[in-house]
Amino acid sequence: MSRFLSQKYDGIEPYVSGEQPKDRRYIKLNTNESPYPPSPLAAEAVSRAAVTGLKLYSEPSSKALRQAIARFWGLDESEVVVTNGSDEALALAFFAYCGGGEEMVSLDITYNFYPVLSGLLGSPYRTIPLKEDFTVDVDALCAADSHIVIANPNAPTGIALPLEEMERIIQSNPSRVVIVDEAYADFWGYSCIPLIKKYPNLMVVQTFSKSRALAGARLGFAAGQKELIEDLDKIRDSLNPYNVNTLSQLLGIAAMKDECYLRFCVQRIVDTRERVAKELKALGFEVLPSSTNFLLAKHPQIGGERLYLELKSEGILVRYFSVERIRDYIRVSIGSDKEMDTFMEKIRKILQGANQ
Repeated sequence: MSRFLSQKYDGIEPYVSGEQPKDRRYIKLNTNESPYPPSPLAAEAVSRAAVTGLKLYSEPSSKALRQAIARFWGLDESEVVVTNGSDEALALAFFAYCGGGEEMVSLDITYNFYPVLSGLLGSPYRTIPLKEDFTVDVDALCAADSHIVIANPNAPTGIALPLEEMERIIQSNPSRVVIVDEAYADFWGYSCIPLIKKYPNLMVVQTFSKSRALAGARLGFAAGQKELIEDLDKIRDSLNPYNVNTLSQLLGIAAMKDECYLRFCVQRIVDTRERVAKELKALGFEVLPSSTNFLLAKHPQIGGERLYLELKSEGILVRYFSVERIRDYIRVSIGSDKEMDTFMEKIRKILQGANQ
């Protein structure tokens, strides 16, 4: 770091993304991307005219995409803000509700971007431990009396909290904003978005990176009642008014139109997930129940870090977390059937070597 960096940021530990080494060709199962391409409509959306139009700034509010998202979910466009990935939606919410030093509460094992944002703002961040089985302590969140951010389904555990329990958390904190991060909700099949009309303190964040296969386009959105969205728009217009580029807006509109393709890809991924989970269990793995496009698993005979390193040496990238409660686990993104067949082949090879 340079000597000019503000002392405020000296102690910040930035978010660590999944590695992307270039030393060889890897099967990449470490960042929960889709193994399938975007909707065919997305390719059709990027025309020569659209490329020519890049000489102009993008539409600052992503109006047409806002409208497409709102139509899909039965909302008014004033209840949606489009962002540069769901991370930007989360950042805008943290700036809006924790920028003055207000506390944010979350879970002890969850998406690590949340404490990074609080650290950037210098605001308090408090965690509530997951139960021994990695499910959420709903009563503790109901009594939080602070703004709450909760990933549902959770990452990296993959476990989803039933909607009635989510609603209980929202109801119990009427004077605080409850941010529900639904990056993986399409693989579960449920969402809190229909509750938005009912609860003025509910904000739901989603991404186009997972089920809609547009990770490289950097698209996300937040949904909530008009007043909450006005909060985020105010921050967005103050930080990055042209936050979503023209091509990404077009790709997002196309993706929202093709619900059949979305459902087809989601079902393929879910089917593969269930098959791989069954095969891992047959080899002695403990596999947490997943409502996402990944699995969190551990084996009693080989530690998480060793398994991660051995898989990497075999050309497969998975995610390892050094967090105390999950350091024996690896997180495995669900790839194509062919990729997962190779993954299982390497797992069997590693376990055979460990038993010799």
